[in-house]
Amino acid sequence: MKYYITLSALILVLFSCHKKDSKIDGPSLEDLNGQFSVLSPLAASIDSVDFASGETVYFTALFSKTSEWNLKITGLVSGAVKTMTGTSNELNASSSLWSGETTNLPIFKNENCKVELTFPNETDTLITYVKVLQAKVNSGFLISDFENGFNSGWTSFIQSGANMNFQVLSDASSPQGNKYYNMAGTVNWDWLIGYVYFKSTAYGGAPAFPLSANPNSVYFNVMIYGESGTTNSIVLFQFEEDENSDGVFTTASEDMYAREIKVDWAGWKLVSIKYSDLEYLVNGVPATPNGNGTHDSNKIKTINMLHLANPNSGFAKSKLDYIIFTENGPLVP
Repeated sequence: MKYYITLSALILVLFSCHKKDSKIDGPSLEDLNGQFSVLSPLAASIDSVDFASGETVYFTALFSKTSEWNLKITGLVSGAVKTMTGTSNELNASSSLWSGETTNLPIFKNENCKVELTFPNETDTLITYVKVLQAKVNSGFLISDFENGFNSGWTSFIQSGANMNFQVLSDASSPQGNKYYNMAGTVNWDWLIGYVYFKSTAYGGAPAFPLSANPNSVYFNVMIYGESGTTNSIVLFQFEEDENSDGVFTTASEDMYAREIKVDWAGWKLVSIKYSDLEYLVNGVPATPNGNGTHDSNKIKTINMLHLANPNSGFAKSKLDYIIFTENGPLVP
């Protein structure tokens, strides 16, 4: 009797250990222990691409096993960088499609680009090249990229401090095009160093900027450069709304929303702000708006760009470029 009980228990254990599903979870033994090799080299789907006309390019390669990979595209003139990552045994259109956007500023120019494929766990580096015939064009309303200098319809003010430098400059570090606006100086008696006011009338005489009335779909974008070792710069953007459409902004009865940006980083950085997220500020502190309290993005008459710094902090400097409104999402440069 003991023999039959023991045999029955053994059969029960054997059946309970049998997996109905033979699928193996996790990486295969080949991926874990197999030798890595390149079966097909890195190649571009086309050797030159016109992003401005809507063309795209993708990259292909084939490996002997599933591996982590990093794809890096570098503009040989601009220094712009686009990166992609993945885990697979090949690159194809679904994993490496490039539409001309950048990961790290500056923006790509019309230039040759070096494409490098590396693997964190392997020593191999694969290289190819692709030429950008025309850079990506970003949709939106451009306030300025400063390529045409200072618009005569803008107004500006510069304090009579020391080492004042408010002008359009040109050098290879510009994040878009070749030019940017420089704002720098030392003012030891006032927070204000200088400003530029962008008026809607400077763009064909329009009474307001041509934007959607939905403030949740309107984004304000600007590229700002922080000087290494100088973290006292503040850039204040103010948006004056002409709510009654009389052609004049009235401080006491109309809204002026704002965003204060402390430039405490080094290098170029894209800042994107949804218009409905802006607040009315008094000395940098949120307060109750003077107008209807509604973000009327289609009634913005003037955009004020002020450079500020604590008067006790010494020299302050920042650079600004590619100021643009986009709709339905922030700028993807």
